[in-house]
Amino acid sequence: MQTKADGKKLLRGSLIAFTVLFGTTALTLPLHPAFALSELRHEQGVAQQKPAEDEKAAPVETEQDGEEASPLELPLPDPIVRKNQAVTEPADDAPAEDEPQTPVEVFYDIEKAPEPVRRMRQLIVEAAASGDIERLRPLLGKGVTQTQVSMVESEEGPVETLKGQSGDPDGIEVLAILLDVLSTGFAHVGAGTPDDMYVWPYFAEKPLASLTPPEKVDLLRLVTAGDYADMQEFGSYNFYRVGITPDGEWKFFVTGE
Repeated sequence: MQTKADGKKLLRGSLIAFTVLFGTTALTLPLHPAFALSELRHEQGVAQQKPAEDEKAAPVETEQDGEEASPLELPLPDPIVRKNQAVTEPADDAPAEDEPQTPVEVFYDIEKAPEPVRRMRQLIVEAAASGDIERLRPLLGKGVTQTQVSMVESEEGPVETLKGQSGDPDGIEVLAILLDVLSTGFAHVGAGTPDDMYVWPYFAEKPLASLTPPEKVDLLRLVTAGDYADMQEFGSYNFYRVGITPDGEWKFFVTGE
């Protein structure tokens, strides 16, 4: 018959065996902190998001032909002229750089000019050959039909202006130049337009670089070699020239450009 003392011994032995078994199992299991249910769900959400964030934050390395990727470039500034601003367009009447020039029509026979042009030229030649500059006065006109004799406006009359341009007080030098100019060939320019004109000397209407050797001889009958060199530097003929309209009006006798 089992006594109370035997029962106590049996219970104590069972407790000792249970304690040893549980302690051994606890030593072999990993330790984890205890979480409430809400905390456990939060930890699971963070664990799911973390790989995506890490993947997004990871730098992307690009290599081209074994070279390191260039650093990030700053954006270019906006253009000075913006799309909503007005842009100045070149004038429609601006000459094109490569626009071909119309060939100059040159004549050496005065009979090729209209009769009013021939008559006015003959009157000018006769007055200049006389040596009396006053004989030019009735040919120079008055008011709106007055012949232009200077690039600069003046209150003086045309004869007085021409005397002032001459190297002598009587204007003889200017008369001699006038005769020499009218002895050359002439050019017909602006045919059929309001600027229709017969111009002496013809090389006043031609590029200097296009002059032939005989034409250069004609030019050097009027100017010196030094004058010609200056004209080349200037870019065009800039000595005296005469213009007469088809209806016989003496339009200009000027020097310069």
